[in-house]
Amino acid sequence: MPALDSTRIISGNYGQVWKDGRWLTNFRSAEASVEITKEDVPRSGTRWMGKKVVGLAGTGTISGYKVTTELIEEIGQIADDRNPSLVTELILKLDDPDAFGAYRVRLKRVQFDTIPLMNFEAGSLVEEELPFTFEGYELLDRITEE
Repeated sequence: MPALDSTRIISGNYGQVWKDGRWLTNFRSAEASVEITKEDVPRSGTRWMGKKVVGLAGTGTISGYKVTTELIEEIGQIADDRNPSLVTELILKLDDPDAFGAYRVRLKRVQFDTIPLMNFEAGSLVEEELPFTFEGYELLDRITEE
């Protein structure tokens, strides 16, 4: 087997966050994962504890530069008791031209956990971090070795 071709390692420089068909160019970091919840299952005839999957929980975070307040306004609509909470979809994309292809994941029923109203520090670029939960995902594009 040949050694790993290091040029095929995907660079995070080509990561993108998309919402409602629009690339959110200010976000430079994203992560999403699904936690698998299991319960112990004691079994007779063995000392080994069995495990049964009983649930899934999706969480993630997008981070980037503060450019506009548009997303905060959308998330903040929940502060008005007459408005529903924001439930949306995000598409996270990695598309390094040296890789074997592009990789996209659609996150379903995304709900943000905080409304980041304000943060700043003199002499620094203003950044924001938006943690969220999601209820389902779909792999839109997969990467396989050629």
